Parts: sequence; C-alpha cells; structure tokens
Amino acid sequence: MHLYNLKSKESISIIKEKPFKLEREIQALFENNLNELMNLQLVKSEFSIKNKRIDTLAYDTQSNAFIIIEYKRSKNISVVDQGFTYLSLMLENKADFIVEYNETLKTSLKRTDVDWSQTRVVFVSTGFTENQRTATNFKDIAIELWEVKRYENDLISINQIRKSRSAESIKPITSTNKKLEKISKEIKVYLEEDHTVDKSDGVVELYETFKNAILNFKDDIEIIPRKKRIAFKGSHIICDILIQKNAIKLWVNLKSGELDDPKKLMRDVSTIGHWGNGDYELIVKNTDNLEYIMSLIKQAL
Repeated sequence: MHLYNLKSKESISIIKEKPFKLEREIQALFENNLNELMNLQLVKSEFSIKNKRIDTLAYDTQSNAFIIIEYKRSKNISVVDQGFTYLSLMLENKADFIVEYNETLKTSLKRTDVDWSQTRVVFVSTGFTENQRTATNFKDIAIELWEVKRYENDLISINQIRKSRSAESIKPITSTNKKLEKISKEIKVYLEEDHTVDKSDGVVELYETFKNAILNFKDDIEIIPRKKRIAFKGSHIICDILIQKNAIKLWVNLKSGELDDPKKLMRDVSTIGHWGNGDYELIVKNTDNLEYIMSLIKQAL
C-alpha cells in the first residue's frame, strides 16, 4: 500500500516510508500508546519468566485477560510455534503473572479475577510473509498479527491482519499434539455462532438486521466476538451487542455526555457495571427505531 500527499486537485506526491531502525522503536511506540492503539493496559515492559523474555505484558480490562505482545523486524520467524510457546508459558505460570500485575500496578488482582481462556498473543511487525499469514489464518487461534509502518512527516500506519471469512478451525491440527491440544482446550477464541447457537430465530434475525446496518457504515468494520458480547470495530470499538433470549442489548462507545439522543432512548450506565464499551446502553426488542438507533451508533465512528 502506498500513501500519497494531495498537493493540488491534479497533483499528488508519494509519501516515502521511513523504516524503523530498531525493534525497540516499535516497542516504544506501542507501549506509549497501548490504550489508544489496542485498548489495553500496560503491565510490564521486558517481563522475564522461566528464562524467557516477553517484550510487553499487557492486560485487557474488558475481557479480564493477559495479553502478550512481541515485536519483530525480521520476517524469518514461526509465529505459530512461538505463539503457542508463550501461551503455554502463561498457563503454566499463572501465579507469576498475577504477582507481576499486582506489584507493578499496586493493586490486588486475584487469580480468579482473570479469564485465562481469553489469553492471546499479539505479534507486531513491519511486515509478515504469506506463510505467516496463512499459518495464523484459523478462526479459533489465539494469535494476532499487526503490521506497523512509519512514513515521512511522522505518519504511522497500523493494521491488524484479519482472518479470512472462510478460515477453518485449528483443532484438527492441534489434536495430533497433546501439548497444543491442551492449550487449545484451555484457550477459547469465541466465534459469532457461539452467541447465536442457542437463540431463537427471531432474536437472531433481529441481531442480523442490526449487524448488517452497522457493517454498512464503513467497509472496514470488523466483527469481534468476545465471551460476553460481540464487538464492532473500525479504527476503534464502535459498539457492542449482547444477544439475549428475546432481545439484544446494545452499548454505544461514547463517554457520558457525548451522545446526542433527542428521544432519550439510551440509558447512561457510566456509574454502574456493564459489559460493553461506552457509557450508553439500550435493550432492543424490534426494528421500530432502527434508523434512529443507527444515528446514535454512527456518532461513535
């Protein structure tokens, strides 16, 4: 992908890439902006455990899970093998991760507070090979690939490589390796069907209607199923949906006071506990206010 500067209506100039010289530069960029880029909490930089070093240890406060981030300038690595090694390391040493979190952040996180099934490994690099992309193209693998590039004029491009819609399950592969199979059983990558499988046709149809309306906002909106909800993400999380028995519960990712809601449909939940991103919540039982609700969600783009 090339970036261009529009100098006039008929003239453009290419913006040249300004490659990172050191892996540490990429690491500093992410760690200094971890909440903005990934909506994660920084726990520890250069976390050492059992003779292994984790570049960045982070925590996802939404899924209550630890996230391991590794930075690579070289393309000659097996991200799947390394990813499963780190997942195994964490699952076998849970107490060490809890201690590090509590000592660094001066808090009292308990082992039972963490959803270990939501653990994942993120690889950040200036580029990945086709083999690396293919090797991680499984719908239920807890490994993510993020590409980052730096350009002139202090421009940064960051892109998460998405799984293809036809991605298959990794379980047939891991079933031949007891260690990998154990990890795959403990780590749960949630899929959209996990939220719809036991729901009525009516509520699934309601969800599909709202989902398609949200996806029509922009071409790059991604569906991210989590344990308690389904998130819709563009450059950031836009909204979340929880499929209930007879309705869907929807959250708009805006802070209290930021939503323009003349009909006062949405409830401000900024002072009470809730699963979704943002401070506005709505229970929807039909499509009567679909267009208006979409105008509310669109404000979070």
